[in-house]
Amino acid sequence: MNRLFRLAPVLRARKAQEDAAQGALNQSRAEIRNARALVRRRELDLVGADAPSEGSARAMVASLVARQSLAAGLTSAQRMVTDAEEVERERLAELADAAKRRRAVEMMAERHADLVRSHDLRTDQAALDELAVTSKARNAARGVDGTSEERASTLRTGNGTVADRSGA
Repeated sequence: MNRLFRLAPVLRARKAQEDAAQGALNQSRAEIRNARALVRRRELDLVGADAPSEGSARAMVASLVARQSLAAGLTSAQRMVTDAEEVERERLAELADAAKRRRAVEMMAERHADLVRSHDLRTDQAALDELAVTSKARNAARGVDGTSEERASTLRTGNGTVADRSGA
């Protein structure tokens, strides 16, 4: 059995894709924070630019035009927040897709590792079975009883004399 997982480079590539998607998502979240901060600044600018209650007509018109400009800037900043949130949703979907693709390859890697492990266990068990069978065969050839470790025939011990062997 091939011990190496052949899709390991694909798994590394999928992890890199997921990391890139995570980085893009983090960047879009930073853009949302920046856009919301811009909205707060524009709101404060708009609140701070009250219409003058006295002065010439030109000053009043200029003040109103400035407030309209600030309001337009606030609207565009709010649109930036909405756009950034949409980009965040898209990047979150891309991250989810990348995670699914990575997980699919990871599951194949885990399955391969399980197959290698079970193959190793089968091989080890076969070797142990072979040792047990050959050990039993060796013991039978030597005349050793497998349960009591005693010789089946006293002549096979090698401790007797020629007279003992001829009498038996």
